[in-house]
Amino acid sequence: MENIKEKAEYCLNCKMKPCSIKGCPMQTKIPEFITEVKNRNYKEAYKILQENNICSYICSIVCPQEEQCEGSCVRGVKSNPTNIGILEKSVNEWAIENNYEYEIKKESSNGKKVGIIGSGPAGIECAVELLKNGYEVDIYEKDSIPGGILVYGIPDFRLSKDKVENVVNKIKNLGANFITNKELGKDFTLNEISQKYDAVFLAVGAAKSSTYKLSEKDLKNVYKSDVFLRAYSEKKFIKELGTVVVIGGGNVAMDSARCAIRMGAKKVKILYRRDKEHMPAREVELEEAIEDGVEFKELTRVVSANENNGEIFSVNCINTRIVEGKAVDVIGAEEYEEEANTVVFAIGLKPDRTLIESQGIELDDWGYIKIDENGKTNLENVYAGGDNTESKSTVCRALAAGKKAAVGIMNNTKIGKAFIV
Repeated sequence: MENIKEKAEYCLNCKMKPCSIKGCPMQTKIPEFITEVKNRNYKEAYKILQENNICSYICSIVCPQEEQCEGSCVRGVKSNPTNIGILEKSVNEWAIENNYEYEIKKESSNGKKVGIIGSGPAGIECAVELLKNGYEVDIYEKDSIPGGILVYGIPDFRLSKDKVENVVNKIKNLGANFITNKELGKDFTLNEISQKYDAVFLAVGAAKSSTYKLSEKDLKNVYKSDVFLRAYSEKKFIKELGTVVVIGGGNVAMDSARCAIRMGAKKVKILYRRDKEHMPAREVELEEAIEDGVEFKELTRVVSANENNGEIFSVNCINTRIVEGKAVDVIGAEEYEEEANTVVFAIGLKPDRTLIESQGIELDDWGYIKIDENGKTNLENVYAGGDNTESKSTVCRALAAGKKAAVGIMNNTKIGKAFIV
C-alpha cells in the first residue's frame, strides 16, 4: 500500500470537491476517503466508500473515471489528475485481502414494501437505500442470476462475476427478496405489481439494440451486441464465427470484439465511421482490445452485406470524414469490400418502447421514460431510473438514479423524517 499512499498524497483535498460534487454521479466523499488512505486508516477509507456505494469496487473497475471524478480533478487542469479510480480499487482490494467487512446499518421495519423490477445497478442501489431505511423489498429479475448488465452485459475478463455475487449477497443479508425468472410483460404486468406494493421502481434498463438493414434478404450471422455478449457470458459460444466485423466504437463494441476473439473468431475487425479521436470507448478499453488482437478500421461506414444463401462473406463499406464532429461520407468515394462472415451491431441500446408503453408509462421523443426530479413516472407511485431514462448512462449514473428514486419513494411514502438528496 505504500505506492497507493504516494498516489493519495497527490490529492490536494480541495474544499470545493469538484471530483465528488461535479464529477461523481454518486457524490462519493472522495477527498475524505483519500485522506484516510494518507493516514493509513484503510478501514475508515473503506467505510466511507461502502456507506455511500455498495458497488464501490465494481465502479472502480468499470466506470469512466477520466470523464467523471478524475475528469473534474483540479490537478488535471495543468497536470495529471489524482488516480481516484486506482485508489478506490486498492482500498476495496485491501478489505478483501484483510477479510474486513463493513456492516451496513439497518433501521427497524416501517411496514412499507416496495417492488423493484430489474436487478441491475439502478435496482441494486434503490434496494439498498430502501432496506437501510426499514422498507421491505422484492426484486424481480427476468434471468436466473441477479445482476442485470453487470452479469450479462459486461464480460468476465472486465468484471469477474464473484464481485457482482458479493454485492447481491450483501443485499440478501439486508433482507432483499430476489424473485428470479420473472419478466415484466410476460409473467406479470406493472398494474398487477403496483397493487401489491406501496411503490414500484422500474429498472429494466435499455433492452433493445440499435441496428440497420444490411440486406433485403434474411442473414443468418448478424447479431445484436446484447445477444452476442450474453452468449459469451452464458458460455454458449457461437461456433464458426470466421472473420467478425463489429460495427460501433463504444465500450460495448470493444467488449463484443474481445468476446469474439475468445469465442474462436478467425479475425476480428472494428469498423467505425468516426476516427479514434472521436471514438466513445474508454482509452483503456481501446488499448486492451488492440492487445487482444482486434483490428481497427476508422472512418469507415458499413453500407450493406454480400451473402450467399443467407451467409455473409463480405460487407460493402465507404470512407467517411469528420465535419464539425459528425461523420459524413467522402464525396465521390466508391464503395469497397471488407471480408466478413459475422457482423455484430454495437451502435447503442434503447428501452423496449413497445413493452414500456404497453404498461401505461409515458416516453419522451427519444424513447426514454419520462421522469420528474424525484424519478417518478406519470403513474402513481411508479418510479424509474437508469439507462431506460437517459442515453448516456454508466454504471455509476445508474446507481445514482436508483438512489434518487429511493429518496423520492421515501419522501412520497412519508415514513419518518424527510429524505433529501
